[in-house]
Amino acid sequence: MAAELSEKAKEAFLDDDFKLAVDFYSKAIDLNPNNADYFADRAQANIKLSLFTEAVADANRAIQLNPSMVKAYLRKGTACIKLEEYQTAKAALEIGATLDQGDQRFTKLIEECNQSIANESNELSHSVAPNNPPPTSVASASASAASPQVNAIPSKPKYRHEYYQKAEEVVVTIFAKGIQSENVTVDFGDQILSVTIDVPGEESYQLQPRLFAKVLPDKCRYQVLTTKIEIRLAKAEPIQWISLEYRNNAVVVQQVNASSVVVSQRPAYPSSKSRGKDWDKLEALVKKEEKDEKLDGDAALNKFFREIYSSADEDMRRAMSKSFVESNGTVLSTDWKEVGAKKIEGSAPDGMEMKKWEY
Repeated sequence: MAAELSEKAKEAFLDDDFKLAVDFYSKAIDLNPNNADYFADRAQANIKLSLFTEAVADANRAIQLNPSMVKAYLRKGTACIKLEEYQTAKAALEIGATLDQGDQRFTKLIEECNQSIANESNELSHSVAPNNPPPTSVASASASAASPQVNAIPSKPKYRHEYYQKAEEVVVTIFAKGIQSENVTVDFGDQILSVTIDVPGEESYQLQPRLFAKVLPDKCRYQVLTTKIEIRLAKAEPIQWISLEYRNNAVVVQQVNASSVVVSQRPAYPSSKSRGKDWDKLEALVKKEEKDEKLDGDAALNKFFREIYSSADEDMRRAMSKSFVESNGTVLSTDWKEVGAKKIEGSAPDGMEMKKWEY
């Protein structure tokens, strides 16, 4: 069935009906999600529709499934060039050229990347940032903030996400509980973030924004926690982002002078006023969710012990550590006066007895 859908997709592509081709490839992928060809071919159709971010995500998935697929690297490089992600494009194209040294398309596209990278470097070296950029009127800033997004946003996303920023990084949080790390794929480009949560038996979730400004992919990182996925994007330049996603009509933002920034213990949320978000309330909500999280068995017991230990004074912590170790995990005391004066013997639960194992 998946093969038949793939053939229909190819016919639609030859008829220049690229949207229909994407639909057929998507249905084929639903039936066979481990076929790298389907992802690579859907990437090509997305490129024809100018859906370059989606094309990069498809090409990345194809490369994961088949690291030696030449066309996947070609399509990733092509889409990244359209997104002006020249460093990322060049890296993908160089791998593709190594796999197929006779394909001159790679050579041509790599030369295009090198030229674009050189042009960017020249523009950066000749540009002079004004010390006092012209002020933006309140009316124009409000109009810009209120302007509608170009990309359609799903009315009911599977997982909610938010972001805040510091001078050197942007932190994106996806509120997804109980997700295993092996079900999460995160890719970073010069100006691309691609997040896929693929839980067996559930609809796949994807977050693939073209970012407001460039980042440093090698310094970006993410962490899968019990209640959320936290992604840290290292800014390429210390500027304020007025949104997470790229906007053609974005107002000029002032570059932050890193030497004059006073780092505070609490991160600032520069977009909270314009977006109408209460970030303090949001942070409190996240902490409350983590505190109220329902755990079972050893996980619940460990959480209980951590809470006691974190709020204990130095003597209580010493008592807990000493009693737990000396009793082989059967006694936990917080009274240092009692524990510090003697060795704590193990105490087995009712109906059981302590035994010493010989090695």
